Amino acid sequence: MAPKAPTTTKSSTAKTATPNPSPKERSAAAKARLLAAANELFYAEGIQGVGIDRVIEHAGVAKATLYSAFGNKEGLIRAYLQARHDATSERMAKELAERYETAKERLVGVFEVQGLSFTDPSFRGCAFIGANADAPNIPAVEESSHNYRAWLHALFLDLAVEAGAKDPVLLAQQLVLLYDGSGISAWLDKDKAADNTARTVAAALVDAATS
Repeated sequence: MAPKAPTTTKSSTAKTATPNPSPKERSAAAKARLLAAANELFYAEGIQGVGIDRVIEHAGVAKATLYSAFGNKEGLIRAYLQARHDATSERMAKELAERYETAKERLVGVFEVQGLSFTDPSFRGCAFIGANADAPNIPAVEESSHNYRAWLHALFLDLAVEAGAKDPVLLAQQLVLLYDGSGISAWLDKDKAADNTARTVAAALVDAATS
């Protein structure tokens, strides 16, 4: 008699079906796609030059998603710039904490962290400088840029105070100027080593201010 073929039960072989996403989950995913499309297009081509219909088409979402999630194009611009700000500040905090031990080291290390973006093929300089050059009179651009610049100045000032700089305000101003120049040089001069030069200058400034 031929042996019986092995039998299996549905409970041991059936795959668990992936549940359909809820309306809330679908809405969140559509919103994320829209913001990702805005980030890509606004950063690469400018806020004024990219129409909202193009962003919607690139994201593959319905136009109603824009109005329900962001209100209008200015709301999307605000969200785009806030996302850039959050990504930069979070990366900076994480990398500084992991790479350096002292405030003095972190003051110089800021430029190494900044330089991580210089080798990205999509790098086109500071998103806030670009937005202000392109659309300076849009309130969302003004407000978002103000918040970003306040964070950048506070980053250097807090570290300068912690490092014991004789004049922390002056040192912070000097390092902010250096940070801006490093980003512009990396973008417009195509100088991917701009962060190395900036670190050398920053180290000299920090040593002079804390000695």
